[in-house]
Amino acid sequence: MTKFAQLKTRKRKQRRRSFVLLLLLLFWSSIIAWGLTIFSQPVQSQTVTNTPTLGTVDVVPQKYRLGQELYLENCATCHIGIPPAVLPTETWADLIQDAEHYGTTIKPLVDPQRLLVWEYLRTFSRVRSKSEERTPYRIAQSRYFKALHPQVQLPRSLPMASCITCHPGADKYNFRSLSPEWQN
Repeated sequence: MTKFAQLKTRKRKQRRRSFVLLLLLLFWSSIIAWGLTIFSQPVQSQTVTNTPTLGTVDVVPQKYRLGQELYLENCATCHIGIPPAVLPTETWADLIQDAEHYGTTIKPLVDPQRLLVWEYLRTFSRVRSKSEERTPYRIAQSRYFKALHPQVQLPRSLPMASCITCHPGADKYNFRSLSPEWQN
């Protein structure tokens, strides 16, 4: 091979190496830019996206919202809808099937609405501990209600209408807003 041909081959190899190096740098820069873009964006949970403005205790994911709406349509039309966390799961299981509702005969929900409401109530209520002797059917008897209200002196009989005294938005299923005396 002549010196001219060797020089030409060497320049071609050098150009090829430079081109490959340029491609690698471009690829590496793209990967870094993409990673920085992903990590610099705020994290949004799927359950928080499009959350309704209800002031409920729990954020309700989309798959339980229809059950919550049906619960409010069927239960909160006669009395204040209470959050599922106030009573144990076992109480809700009995209440949702019973036609005798605290001295009043009601038409129980039928499937599929009953199943949707049950999934909502079951998910957001708490299982009764084995140490409890009986399933509480009154809010004032529920240790969950008492735990959610640690500084409140509760009367023996607790009508649901009294919720509005401390939670002015309770009639709209908003238990996060409190009356001025309880805000601190």
